[in-house]
Amino acid sequence: MNYSKPQIQVTTSLMGNGIPRSDANDSVIGRKCNYRICHLSKYYPPMRGGIETHVQTLARAQADLGVEVDVFCVNGFDQRGEPSLRTKTIEEEMDGNVRVTRFGRLLSCARFDLCPELHKGIDKLVNESNTIIHLHTPNPTMLIALLMFGQRVPIIITHHSDIIKQQILKYALRPIEYIIYSQASQILATSSQYIEGSKFLGHYKNKLDSLPLGLDCSKYMRPDKASLNYAESLKQKYDTPIWLIVGRIVYYKAIHIAIEALKLVPGTLIIIGTGSLETELKEQASQLGLEDRIVWHGKASEQELIGAYHAATALWFPSNVRSEGFGLVQLEAMASGCPAINANISCSGVPWVSRHEKEGLTVPINDSTAFAKAAERILYEPGLRHRLAQASRKRALDFDHINMAKQSLEIYQKVLTNEYPDFCSSG
Repeated sequence: MNYSKPQIQVTTSLMGNGIPRSDANDSVIGRKCNYRICHLSKYYPPMRGGIETHVQTLARAQADLGVEVDVFCVNGFDQRGEPSLRTKTIEEEMDGNVRVTRFGRLLSCARFDLCPELHKGIDKLVNESNTIIHLHTPNPTMLIALLMFGQRVPIIITHHSDIIKQQILKYALRPIEYIIYSQASQILATSSQYIEGSKFLGHYKNKLDSLPLGLDCSKYMRPDKASLNYAESLKQKYDTPIWLIVGRIVYYKAIHIAIEALKLVPGTLIIIGTGSLETELKEQASQLGLEDRIVWHGKASEQELIGAYHAATALWFPSNVRSEGFGLVQLEAMASGCPAINANISCSGVPWVSRHEKEGLTVPINDSTAFAKAAERILYEPGLRHRLAQASRKRALDFDHINMAKQSLEIYQKVLTNEYPDFCSSG
């Protein structure tokens, strides 16, 4: 494969709230670099998840700025497009201007995917001139793959969250993490709040920075007709108000708290997502007599998701541990004018993204009564929902995806200038 080497100039500044912002009128970095970026992700859309959505948004935005961008990930789908544990490699699939290579897997166990062709792919990658690797963690598969190659190219890591519950995985992976994180030129958290609470990241204070996740707000702020029609269909079909949960149905999402809160407020709870706890939570809903007031939506198309945000009175986001480092779906809801009720997870970016009494309401973790009272406030307190919705839209614009991409390019350029001067030439 022949790769062109575009010349990149990036300028950045800081805006309010500590969020990086880029502007072509700001001071220009005086050097130009020729490089190619390869993101190492666990999976990639249509596989849904916060990391997957972020990698796609960042890669697309970087490519729109004229950079050569690739994504390496595990292929989670069979030839029919159905989720599968045994898959084949799909090379150079184009997602707009982003090249995506999905590596086939033989098996998946304890969050590790065995991908026979991944070693060959990364070997070729690290031997390509002017390549930057951007690794997204937690990601056991890519961490172990990188272990075999040493420090041949610049490595940037976005640390999306610590490993919290999976203690065996955590300590089995820790020696490998130490090696790769020590080799990395820069480690990025998604908020400064997360850095403060991570004992693991504390080992790398000299190379830590934060790069908040970004969002293309336009499709949420200006939904198409199909999305609006779907929003209207939800309001016609289900008793209002509509409360919305979006995400995997797993332990740290604390959906059981939302189900308990639903006992205390009117309306319908729509849950978009799938996961291992679905059967258990359906049993909880049945025991509480709430089975007719909860819609287990499962997977949703982009238009259905946007429509759900526009139909909902509020997003319920009761996640209760630091496995939830940011909460990208909060931004999606906020851009749609749907305020969030979140939980005050200590040293997580969640309550920083949607701030208490500013864009949303924040309650103590694991407190279904407080959650219900916050929902009642949004429902009954005059003017509150309108104020929060307006502020949410404005706040979402602070996390513009193009600004995020420009800031990432500035980070790369600083690394190359300081540590890999052969990548760069004077402008």
